[in-house]
Amino acid sequence: MAKQSRSLPVMKAVVDVVVERLFEGDESLIRIPDVCEATGVNYGSVYHHFGSREGVIDAAYEQIFSALAREDIDRLREVGLASSSREEYVGAIAPLIEMMTTDDGRRARRAMRARVIAAAATRPVLRELIGATQARLTAELARVIEHGQGRGWLRRDLSARAIAVVLQGVVFGRCLDDVSTEPIAASDWSRTMYTLFADLLIARVEQPSEAVN
Repeated sequence: MAKQSRSLPVMKAVVDVVVERLFEGDESLIRIPDVCEATGVNYGSVYHHFGSREGVIDAAYEQIFSALAREDIDRLREVGLASSSREEYVGAIAPLIEMMTTDDGRRARRAMRARVIAAAATRPVLRELIGATQARLTAELARVIEHGQGRGWLRRDLSARAIAVVLQGVVFGRCLDDVSTEPIAASDWSRTMYTLFADLLIARVEQPSEAVN
């Protein structure tokens, strides 16, 4: 156990270098000898811990996916569950969804998450690695939705998890427009996002508030 604990920071250094290089370019350019040279980690140690070059890349992809998802989870928890009125809830969630899909600074984030998911389609190990992280993200967003449903702010006839997946699908759908030669204007996208959230999901008839356990 002590030996394993000492090796963790060393292997993290390897993964950190691969993460940095994945953001800089395609995974085909990653060479383990170069990673070893950059980290000072023995070539044999890398293969002992990760099994293969693909294993190293999978670990890096999982770290990227988890970090990006964790940021969204933390932000959703802060703005969603802290709301005490319909106005606060809509005023917090709608702009957050808009930011996640229109902010130019998040374009690279959306592209990287889509890239990891695309890679996982043909790599079962990677799919298993990111699966638990994705489940946590969906569950956290569903809790935010349930918070609104429990107080009569959101429609109760729709599954909270289904709504959570739809909203995430909207975020990933933005990746399609990111590569378009004729992208949608940010103002048009923002208006559409507000309509999706406010007109389709917000409860149309005031319902009695309910205590949340």
